[in-house]
Amino acid sequence: METNHVPMERPKWTLAGVAKRLVESMDISVIVCTRNPRDDYMRRVLDALNAQTLPKNNWELLVVDNASNERLVDSLRLSWHPRARHIREDNLGLTAARLRGITEAGGELLVFVDDDNVLAPDFLENARTLYTQRPGLGAFGAGTLEPEFEVRPPSEILPRIRLLALRTVSSARWTKNTQEFGTIPWGAGLCVIRSVANSYRRSVDNLDITIPLDRRGDELFSGGDDLFSWVAASVGFDFGIFPELRVTHLIAADRLSRAYFLRLIKDHTYSNFVRHYLFDGIQPQRLNWTRYLRLFLHGIRNGQFSMRCKWAALSGEDRAARFILDKRLQPRQIPGSTSPAKAKRRVQEARSATKS
Repeated sequence: METNHVPMERPKWTLAGVAKRLVESMDISVIVCTRNPRDDYMRRVLDALNAQTLPKNNWELLVVDNASNERLVDSLRLSWHPRARHIREDNLGLTAARLRGITEAGGELLVFVDDDNVLAPDFLENARTLYTQRPGLGAFGAGTLEPEFEVRPPSEILPRIRLLALRTVSSARWTKNTQEFGTIPWGAGLCVIRSVANSYRRSVDNLDITIPLDRRGDELFSGGDDLFSWVAASVGFDFGIFPELRVTHLIAADRLSRAYFLRLIKDHTYSNFVRHYLFDGIQPQRLNWTRYLRLFLHGIRNGQFSMRCKWAALSGEDRAARFILDKRLQPRQIPGSTSPAKAKRRVQEARSATKS
């Protein structure tokens, strides 16, 4: 061994060196929110987490049991992870489960995983790298969300398959502009820094608990993921999606039926329009004879199933308008959120999304 007798100097700290030490000590909290999961799907979700290249001492695992009929602590073994915990949340809904996860988590980076999400082996390692190398990111997620279908999707559903949260991008995207819808990360593998998660919790805590932000029991409300990006932008952070973050989305046969898609469209439209009203101030429209006439003409041009999809969307929007009136809701914009003109354009795009 070579010995150096040069007098000891004070260590020279560099920004890169400090960042390296911070990331080495930084914890990640993986939060799996689930309700009555399929045994085979849940096993694959956990096996993928067990196979992560990031050492387990760098992350904790929280499984939030959202009022499952049978308590998961009795059947779901987590002994393979030294820092795993079962958490029971009896308030029904994905939003309630996420809020509980945020409260219980100890990490500086929170990674939300659904019970049908299979993370690529390097997902957590890549997420930590992005967190370190891009300190301006407040929320980010998978740029590669590929399906594994249990059965072949019916041809009528294929034009609307994006509703199952599938996407693939070839390059990284990030922004503070909430008008860039294609850059908003979705819930599968959603990564959120601690300060944004805390701001999200405060925003949701101020809302009426009956407001439909995300799935609740058998109701297919959706779009609550967007709120993380809106909150991030409002406090000065970027949000984005990155192709190196890869997730396989397990899609069961019952989610590929026409009946499921009609429910999904109706509930998705309902929750989206309530949310757009609250945070963008755009009033959803009620059903009227003009819309009925357009629906009839749409069916002639596009066929019965397309007409039923359009009817589901119109019914969802009408339900949102009635909910807003019954609850006497008022817009409560997040500071720095979308301008009214851009918000109106967003709603128009949402209305046209089910026309095909």
